[in-house]
Amino acid sequence: MSNDPLLQPYKLKHLTLRNRIMTTSHEPAYPEDGMPKARYRAYHAERARAGIALTMTAGSASVARDSPPVFNNVLAYKDEVVPWMKDVVDACHEHGAAVMIQLTHLGRRTRWDKADWLPVVSPSHNREAAHRAFPKKLEDWDIERIIRDYADAAERMKAAGLDGIELQAYGHLMDQFWSPLTNELDGPYGGSLDNRLRFTFDVLSAVRERVGPDFIVGVRYTADEAMAGGLSREDGLEISRRFKASGMVDFLNVIRGHIDTDAGLTDVIPIQGMPSAPHLDFAGDVRAETGMPTFHAARIPDVATARHAIASGKLDMVGMTRAHMTDPHIVRKIMEGREDDIRPCVGANYCLDRIYQGGSAYCIHNPATGRELTMPHDIPPASVRRKVVIVGAGPAGLEAARVSAERGHEVVVLEASAHHGGQVRLTARSQRRQEMIGIVDWRMAQCTARGVTFRFNSWAEEADVLAENPDVVIIATGGYPHTEVLSEGNEFVVSSWDILSGDVKPGANVLLFDDAGDNPALQAAEVIAKAGAKLEIMTPDRSFAPEVMAMNLVPYMRSLQKLDVTFTVTFRLDKVTKDGNELIAHIGSDYGGVDKVRRVDQVVINHGTIPMDDLYFALKPKSINRGAVDYRRLIAGEPQEAGSGQGAFQLFRIGDAVSARNTHAAIYDALRLAKDL
Repeated sequence: MSNDPLLQPYKLKHLTLRNRIMTTSHEPAYPEDGMPKARYRAYHAERARAGIALTMTAGSASVARDSPPVFNNVLAYKDEVVPWMKDVVDACHEHGAAVMIQLTHLGRRTRWDKADWLPVVSPSHNREAAHRAFPKKLEDWDIERIIRDYADAAERMKAAGLDGIELQAYGHLMDQFWSPLTNELDGPYGGSLDNRLRFTFDVLSAVRERVGPDFIVGVRYTADEAMAGGLSREDGLEISRRFKASGMVDFLNVIRGHIDTDAGLTDVIPIQGMPSAPHLDFAGDVRAETGMPTFHAARIPDVATARHAIASGKLDMVGMTRAHMTDPHIVRKIMEGREDDIRPCVGANYCLDRIYQGGSAYCIHNPATGRELTMPHDIPPASVRRKVVIVGAGPAGLEAARVSAERGHEVVVLEASAHHGGQVRLTARSQRRQEMIGIVDWRMAQCTARGVTFRFNSWAEEADVLAENPDVVIIATGGYPHTEVLSEGNEFVVSSWDILSGDVKPGANVLLFDDAGDNPALQAAEVIAKAGAKLEIMTPDRSFAPEVMAMNLVPYMRSLQKLDVTFTVTFRLDKVTKDGNELIAHIGSDYGGVDKVRRVDQVVINHGTIPMDDLYFALKPKSINRGAVDYRRLIAGEPQEAGSGQGAFQLFRIGDAVSARNTHAAIYDALRLAKDL
């Protein structure tokens, strides 16, 4: 037996969990029509196969029709969910992992114009900022039917063979009853703490009546809302003690904070640049106070932090949820003594931000997550060894090199600069985003371990590539900033990259025109504003930085709002002219009828990138396939045909060498092409 604290079994009631690592409840938005079908099953089974002890499914599985998900969640109020959940359970049990599910009623944390268009309900009429619906104040008959809905859903989950359930009480209906900020009911469900907790204990009683005393039931709850007028730490500890005294709760899953705003949510689930494990000590205090089995997850991204959480006695089970989206094989690698091979979670939060914009959760640098049915986490060897030449050592080029090397090919990478990393290296110059370097450093280490040859400071020309006698050439040269976007005065502007790289110093009075809406604009804005400049960020969009998404926007706003920064939306920079030492920015609007000017000393443009594709087009006529990609085969996960040209090599391009997108897209390009070479 290992002495590693993380690998010790844990007995929860009658259930023996094989180690101390779990994924906490989360909804990657993979269900189909509210049902956890093949894609959902494959996602959880992958982590079970790799050794996780407990996978907690379905963050916010809905128990009632007037709790419509705001993104694609499991619908626990439907009987048809039972066989689908049983399939998930059976697949995970086959690999030795326990499976539980989180059940909830969202209360005001949803919208009335979803699903059946029923009124949103809450213990007050107070609107939640994040979802903007004005709720109906609950009536007695609402409370009675919702209690039944919880019990019905719990009974379905027991019928599906789950090992247990977890009730959600932070930001959702249960917590809305608890918090003085959201409960304006009169007794018996409003007023005193006893009354505000009554709904939860009525639900627990109804659930226990349906599932019996032996079925595992826990609560994931806020034990401190960390906001003025809300539940205090003392309230949370008292609630925790009452859970223990009730005898109806088998484990506590501790949250600290509130989620009714983007800023609040980001403090509960911190992202890169924020402290790791900020609520771990608090969760440990709850465990010490109650002696109950205690779970917790909040930015526990690495094995060392997780190990400390268990070894120090702060937790019984440690949640590494986003870390397992990045690398589902963490437990297996710990057991095999391969912790250095674990793909690092860089805290980019691409996963969560995507679901809150209505998409599926994807890891910024593991494109196989959520695509387990089509993309491998373990790369299979090729039947024939080939020579693969890759031009560019950014994230796309490094992923192509890593996957090709794992396939067993001879791989040569030509890179014009002295370092690997491409745009990620530029991003990581920001202290708050320096963890991003893990994306390329991990790939560099994997490539080095597999014998990939790197030639840095090598500006590849056509002859250099041909001299390698390649079987496959992959162009991953990325792009360069696109600033030629004005009707006049393009020569007077600089790019966001110029600011980020330090090649151009910030001016004193700056206009930053951003119509790409991505991170480089706001990163450049931070550099400019922190240098003491007066800064205006202008965009033609209805909102600024739409590609950054909600939770990643929070740290930028906390930084920029304290500085001399103006945010201007719905205006477009048309042209720039010069007047002595000043620049005149001429401003219009896509809505028409606007002609304004700004006098500044610097104009910064953020408009994405233009592909660096000269080498690709030089090699194209000499390749077998003329650079063509068979999209049908690519999507189906089949190898590309060689083509009918006269050349001796296949030619492809990936990432921003094709078009300006993002890091995830670049790495996905590389994986789904190279896995079949």
